[in-house]
Amino acid sequence: MFSFDWSIKDLNNVPRNGLKVFSCFSCGGGSSMGYKMAGFDVVGNVEIDPRVNNCYLENFNSDFNFNMDIREFVKLDDLPAELYSLDILDGSPPCSLFSGANLAADDKKGKEVKFREGQTTQVLDDLFFEFIKLAKRLQPKVVIAENVKGLLQEKNKWYVEQIYKQLDEAGYVVTHKLLNASDMGVPQKRQRVFFMAIRKDLQFDTVDLFGAEPRIDLNFNDRKIAFKEIYTQSNSQYFLSDFMKEIWSHRLKGDKDFSCTNTRYRNKPNTGFGQNYVYMDGVCNTLTAKKDVIVLFDEPRYLNDIERIKIGSFPKDYNFLDQPPHYLIGMSVPPLMTYKIAIEVKKQWLDKNKNRLAA
Repeated sequence: MFSFDWSIKDLNNVPRNGLKVFSCFSCGGGSSMGYKMAGFDVVGNVEIDPRVNNCYLENFNSDFNFNMDIREFVKLDDLPAELYSLDILDGSPPCSLFSGANLAADDKKGKEVKFREGQTTQVLDDLFFEFIKLAKRLQPKVVIAENVKGLLQEKNKWYVEQIYKQLDEAGYVVTHKLLNASDMGVPQKRQRVFFMAIRKDLQFDTVDLFGAEPRIDLNFNDRKIAFKEIYTQSNSQYFLSDFMKEIWSHRLKGDKDFSCTNTRYRNKPNTGFGQNYVYMDGVCNTLTAKKDVIVLFDEPRYLNDIERIKIGSFPKDYNFLDQPPHYLIGMSVPPLMTYKIAIEVKKQWLDKNKNRLAA
């Protein structure tokens, strides 16, 4: 059983279950690590950004690595034969357009925009459907796609309906679950929606009399991990600027973020909400790809790298090469989150079909 504090070398002690996974939009391998922790073989990945892909290669032995746009990958004529016998096709399509923090998202939908991953232009809201095209072609037993909570807002209902429709046309029955990483042993409040689909020819239970969705129970209630359990004194800390430190010095217990302090101290409401306080007895908020987001309530500094690695449930011996840990961890699915999901998918879906398919 893994916790948030682990090492890549611990994977050597995990019995392999013989099940195969391929990861799309893999980033540095957050979800891939989770599957490996659960005993799966991650046979390869596709990732557009060469920098984080180099980190993936440095930390994983990947048989099939593709550093390219998924739109080009899905068109390849010579995909490895092993990819046509996958147990799970996993992916985290770029989701910034649906994040609640992206105030200009509605203006970007359907348009090409430049984003950091790969420094290229893409129509971001198309990428999920490119992922489904790949699922339709490869026909894995199970498809799992992770995205931000904002995707479930009423204004994005059209998009969710398209996901269901296109997965149905690809040959899958789908359900979705909103999960919080803090319920799964991860030391951060990170809510993510997981679309989980199983191929129609496989055996599965349904959630209602109409058989509209496949049943999978993902009711996690692990002990919450308070920040004091991962607090680390370190010389490599990110200190506040003098200006930010002045604001920090006027904080009061109960302030959630700098906007609370700014409203009271500087009479400037709605400024500083991007800098959140973390209390020793509280659970850290969601890690993002930015360095200057989480501020210690008890010390005038941002999280240090050791704390970020633990909060993200990344292995402590992960080699980030030249990439800042806060960027790669903030962009990734927490490995421990995927680990818990992978165990349940195997137990509730894949094991049910193992003997039948082998006959």
